[in-house]
Amino acid sequence: MSAEPRGEDPSRIVSPFGVVMPRVIYGTAWKKERTAALVEEALRTGFRGIDTACQPKHYNEPGVGEGLAAAFGAGLARADIYLQTKFTPFGGQDPENIPYDASAPIGEQVRQSFEVSLRNLRVDRLDGLVLHSPYPEDKDTLEAWRAMESLAAQGGVRQLGVSNCYEPARLKMLWKRARVKPAVIQNRFYAKTGYDREIRAFCAKHKIFYQSFWTLTANPETLAKPELVALAEKYGRGRAQIFFRFLTQQNILCLTGTSSQEHMRDDVAIFDFSLTAEECATLDALLTSAPA
Repeated sequence: MSAEPRGEDPSRIVSPFGVVMPRVIYGTAWKKERTAALVEEALRTGFRGIDTACQPKHYNEPGVGEGLAAAFGAGLARADIYLQTKFTPFGGQDPENIPYDASAPIGEQVRQSFEVSLRNLRVDRLDGLVLHSPYPEDKDTLEAWRAMESLAAQGGVRQLGVSNCYEPARLKMLWKRARVKPAVIQNRFYAKTGYDREIRAFCAKHKIFYQSFWTLTANPETLAKPELVALAEKYGRGRAQIFFRFLTQQNILCLTGTSSQEHMRDDVAIFDFSLTAEECATLDALLTSAPA
C-alpha cells in the first residue's frame, strides 16, 4: 500500500524535525565544471532538493553554490529548497585537497568543513548535514556526531544524517548513543546489500528517512524485468519513472544525478500518478528475488 497520506503533496515529506524534504533529490557528485549549470537547470526544471558534499575529490561544492545563487537570483526562494551536504572523513578525501585541517581533532574537522560548506553554498544555514560514512571505530563516529549535534544546537543545521552505513549494528549504535537522532540515512540501493531491508525496517520504526543513491545505475536487471516493463507500458511512462514512483510510495527518497534535461523533467513528473498496492507488491517481489 502507498505510504503517502491522502490529501498531502505526494512529491514531498516532512521529517520529525519539521523539515520538508522532496521525495526526489538532485545529486551533484562527479559533475565537475558542469555542476553550476546542471544545478541551475535541475532547479529550473522543478527539483527542490539538492545533495552535495564538502569533498573536492567527487563534488564541486562551490559550483553547487553558484547554481543555487543563479536560481535564487531568478526568483526561487531559499525556503523552497532542501539543501543537504556532507562532512567527509579524511579517508574519503583526496590527500592533496582536503577542505579542513586533517591534523585537527575530528570535532574541529567537522566544524571547519561546515564553515567551508556555508561559504561554498553561499547560505547561512543548512537543512541537512550528513556524515559521509561511519569511521572504522565507533568512538570516532560519535566524536564527529557530537560536533554535528553542536552545529544543530547552534542553529546552523536543521537535521542530521549518515551515509554509506550498511551494517545495521552501526546504525543502531548511532541511534542509541545520539542525542540528536539521525533524520536520514543515504545508502547505495542495490542487491548486494539485500536492498537494506533490515536497515529500512529499523528506519521505518524510528522515523528515519531512507535516501537511495545509484538507484538506477545499480539496478539495470530490475529495470528490464517484464513486470516493470509492463507497468511502464500500462501507464505510458518510462521504466525509470515507474521504479522511482514505486520507491517514493514506500517513503524512499530517491537521489538522481542525471545530466539530461529530458530525464530531469521525467524525474520530477512522477507524482501525477500512483501505482496500486498490488503493483507495488509485484515490484517489491522483484527486489526480494534479485540476486545479490
